[in-house]
Parts: sequence; structure tokens; C-alpha cells
Amino acid sequence: MGLKENFTWSHTSLKEFEQCPRKFHACRVLKLYPFKETEATAYGNEVHKAIELYIKRDKPLGGHERFKAVVDAMCAKPGRKLAEYKMGIRRDLTACDFFDKDVWARGVGDILVVDDEDLVAWVADWKTGNNKYPDYDQLVLMALMVFAHFPHVRKVRAALIFLLKDDVKTAVVTREEAEKHWWKYRERTGRIEAALKADVWNPKQGPLCGWCEHTACELHPKH
Repeated sequence: MGLKENFTWSHTSLKEFEQCPRKFHACRVLKLYPFKETEATAYGNEVHKAIELYIKRDKPLGGHERFKAVVDAMCAKPGRKLAEYKMGIRRDLTACDFFDKDVWARGVGDILVVDDEDLVAWVADWKTGNNKYPDYDQLVLMALMVFAHFPHVRKVRAALIFLLKDDVKTAVVTREEAEKHWWKYRERTGRIEAALKADVWNPKQGPLCGWCEHTACELHPKH
């Protein structure tokens, strides 16, 4: 399969490629295994939707009232409140719509607060899973997306909020640091583009091989 002009990526897809190019090819390129909702993902989607409606429409959280305090704390920060804010980035790092034809990277801020006076923004991702291995890389990408969509913002305070664990992992990224972070992402995504161009997808053995959908892989325990 040749390289597409509209090649796009997200934090999740980049992580999947780095975990195993062969799985990425089977799931993301060939689409051999459609996404199957699990009990955990269904619960996570339900929580995200409830919080989104609470922020946008002041709709009660229903069975998720236990999260009200942490959501209110984010909403209490000064600035514009945006829920499930979809952001797209072109290859030249300019902002675009999430579904634009020339979108290069995509990201969603579960909650985004933009303080136009102090030129600071807060962006967070609600997590309903385990906090054992927090992915700080996601915080950096969220901050870079915010910088592109809000050019006046000088600093982003990003957070992974583990709702069920009462835990928060944070990072602060300044606009001056954005360029060096983007160079790292260009290098990392360049590996996906090289694989697409050469149509070479070498498998990478790891502890999650036993749970991989692609059982035809020669490294899969069931092969």
C-alpha cells in the first residue's frame, strides 16, 4: 500500500504503531478487525458523554455524580469552557477542522479552558481506567494542539484525570517549547510514513502479543 497524501494520525494510532507495526497494519490500514466495544470502553464513553452534557448544557450527571467535584474544579478555572473540543492540525502545523481533507494530526480535549486575559489554557483528558502507567506524551500532544488552535495562548497546563482513582497527572508546556516537540513527532510519524511507502510492517514481540487480534502473525502465541 502506497503512502496516502491524506495520511493522518492521532496519539492513539501513533502509540499502536510504536507498539507493533504489524498490528497497526492489520487494524488501522487493512481494517481487518473492526472495533469491538467492551464493558470498560462502554463505561468510559458513558462517563465522557455525561460530563460533556453537564458542561455544555448543565445536564445532571445522573449516575456519575461522584465525579461532579473534579469536573466543577476544572470548570471553576477562569476562561472559556469547551467540552470534547475536536482539533485538527495540517502538515505545516496550522490549525484546521478535525475532518478537513488536509488534516494531518487529530486530537480531542475532553475539557479545555482558555483564559484569554492571562494567555493560559488548561486541557484535560478524563480517564476511567488504571493510573498505573500514565502517558505523559498525551499531555504534550494536547498542549501542542491547543497552541495551534489558540495562537495567543503562551502556556498550557495539561492533565490526565483518573476519575476512579482520584489521581491527576500533570504537565506544563510553553509555546517556546512547541517547536522541539513537533520535531520529535515528525520523526516518529515519519516511521509510519516510511512503512506505508515501503509496505513493510515488521512485527514487534511484546507482553501484549497474547491479547492481539491479529492471530495470523507469526509471533502470536496462537499461531
